[in-house]
Amino acid sequence: MKKIIKIPLIIIAVILIVLLAATIIFWESISIFRSNDAVGGLITAVPENQGSLIPITYGDADWPQWRGSNDARAYVEDFVTDWSEGLEKIWEVHYLCQGAAAATWSAPVIQGQHLVVTGRRDSSEIVFCLNAQTGSLIWERAYEAPAQTSYGTGARATPVIDEDRVYTFDRSGNLHCRNLIDGRLIWKQSVNDAGGEEHIWGHSSSPLIIADKVIVNGGGSARTIAYDKRSGKIYWKSGTGFAGYAAITSMLIEDITVVVIFHGSGLAGLNAETGEELWNREWLTNSEINCTTPVISGNKIFITSSYGKGGELLEVSKSEAEVLWTGKGIASHHTDPFIIDGYIYGYSGMSVQNRGSFKCLDLLTGEEQWSSNEIGWGTGLIVNDLLFSMDIKGNLYLVRMSPEKLELLSTLPKVFGKIRGAAWTMPVVANGLAYLRFKQQLICYRIGMNR
Repeated sequence: MKKIIKIPLIIIAVILIVLLAATIIFWESISIFRSNDAVGGLITAVPENQGSLIPITYGDADWPQWRGSNDARAYVEDFVTDWSEGLEKIWEVHYLCQGAAAATWSAPVIQGQHLVVTGRRDSSEIVFCLNAQTGSLIWERAYEAPAQTSYGTGARATPVIDEDRVYTFDRSGNLHCRNLIDGRLIWKQSVNDAGGEEHIWGHSSSPLIIADKVIVNGGGSARTIAYDKRSGKIYWKSGTGFAGYAAITSMLIEDITVVVIFHGSGLAGLNAETGEELWNREWLTNSEINCTTPVISGNKIFITSSYGKGGELLEVSKSEAEVLWTGKGIASHHTDPFIIDGYIYGYSGMSVQNRGSFKCLDLLTGEEQWSSNEIGWGTGLIVNDLLFSMDIKGNLYLVRMSPEKLELLSTLPKVFGKIRGAAWTMPVVANGLAYLRFKQQLICYRIGMNR
């Protein structure tokens, strides 16, 4: 006869107390994990009557790609810095994601009066073009694109506008080139047809236009692919392995334009014309996940990843990447840092809770200057000389940064109301207007002169 082992009630009570305490501590993270696949709250129908087509125009401060055209910096005349009485809301829409699993994270891009943003309906990807000033729908184009449901089936990558065309890249690896005026499809390609391979959470790296090429991360046997931006023909393929989730960026090294790729297992520099790999620095994280855009200052590149990894500063040439320092001062999940006047500013921590640190490090040494937890965990850009940031609960902050301290100037709480999950999409500022997205919602605020 088996002996029955009796566990004292006090031990059971201690175990239950520990489990309860852990649930309370990590409840926000648990809630985000459970909610970020889903689209909840108000979802309105896509307008049936679309507006008139608008000729191509240009603004003085457009935002045509990920991080804009000036490295995540925007300039606004008569910038409103006192938010004590709120900000003027110009328009908002609630129809970008149609369906419970249609969560989409990509940011809008703006050129003149055209705003392009991606969305989702059931098994279809949707490309919307709105009037950037009024929010009225100019056109929408949908296409069948089956996708996995981890953190939603919608696109992660931000589109890019190039003159009269717009390029979109969905989580399943479909790259589409459309006419900006009417949304007509000009060409399409799938990176999977070229040997690409989808990583855990789908293709997420925003494409980049360099001269006559549109460059994307494909993964697999086509880690990076350059297509002719006019015809869709493949110019070159380079590298193998997991694609990174980080956006592609570029830099000029002597007389060569270099494509900078933060891929699944490290950082590579490629000759933009030929795809030749110039150097490749290994940078390994859990499941080979690298998400933040490398930030560049002269011939120096700073990369950072979470999962206990940290950051690293590299000095690069046409033939090598030399490590200047490695440290854990900033370990950012998927928020890009900034380099300003010899200092690195950025969030450190995971994006599944609204608790993290915003830090300042000395660029050349990695030494921490200060750390603040006043602005949660979020994403942002530099407007004039101030940080314009939104945390994952939709609270908006305006911050002055210096090597000595962080100074919180203004706040605007809960711009999306009460939300479930995390507002991960980066704010965008163009031509005096700020655009904030959370899944199906897109809100436009006036923050200065609309030129």
